[in-house]
Amino acid sequence: MQKIATKIFIYSSITFGIVGITLVAIGGLDGESTALSEILVRLLQACIFIILPSFAISLAGKYLNGKL
Repeated sequence: MQKIATKIFIYSSITFGIVGITLVAIGGLDGESTALSEILVRLLQACIFIILPSFAISLAGKYLNGKL
């Protein structure tokens, strides 16, 4: 389970970076939000909700060494 959680953490972190860079790239100087930026912000939040639990599971698996 630790290996799966680690892979999920890595892939979601990469996705978080790509979505974040895209959000910055399409954001205009005027600061008005568009439909695309709203979608990207929601995707960014979804990535965070995937990253945090997978990171916790990965760390727990590493330090508990399957003792549960």
